[in-house]
Amino acid sequence: MAFTLPNLPYDFNALEPHIDARTMEIHHGKHHNAYVTNLNKAIEGTDAEKLSIEDICKNISKYPVAVRNNGGGHFNHSLFWTVMSAKGGSPSGALADAINAAFGSLDEMKAKFNAAAAGRFGSGWAWLIKDASGKLAITSTPNQDNPLMDVAEVKGTPILGLDVWEHAYYLNYQNRRPDYATAFWNVVNWAEVAKRFGA
Repeated sequence: MAFTLPNLPYDFNALEPHIDARTMEIHHGKHHNAYVTNLNKAIEGTDAEKLSIEDICKNISKYPVAVRNNGGGHFNHSLFWTVMSAKGGSPSGALADAINAAFGSLDEMKAKFNAAAAGRFGSGWAWLIKDASGKLAITSTPNQDNPLMDVAEVKGTPILGLDVWEHAYYLNYQNRRPDYATAFWNVVNWAEVAKRFGA
């Protein structure tokens, strides 16, 4: 079954002024759409056609580089759209407790996450993940890799991700990636992050 481009759960302009409508339109309609199209081409006629995107990522070393790049691009962006919302807010309950246990405070976690985003050379992602023991950790991956992949340096289940490819922020922030990472906290959908943490 072919993969499809998921709808955005909000309007293109919903995250303004932090993430502008034009960037969202291009990012979702052009970039993510291209990953989906190219992933479908890359897996045509293979066993991967029957697998979920998560299962493809978990066994990515078995597949050609086109599957790694486009499969990662599809998984990463599908997560990215859902972990943002116009509401913003703060984590609570079990997620807040886990953040405090792992990092000392929400502010410490944000600082570490922002450092991972700013420190990723070239294109890639910053992640908050739940590791195999259930603890939270921060990591980053190059290009369209993610922590689900069997090739990832630090493995775990991503519960929050920030796209630090230039196409994600350049219209609004130019080369100011740290400003973009800071602005991201205004649009994090903590309810969705908590759902992923609890899953």
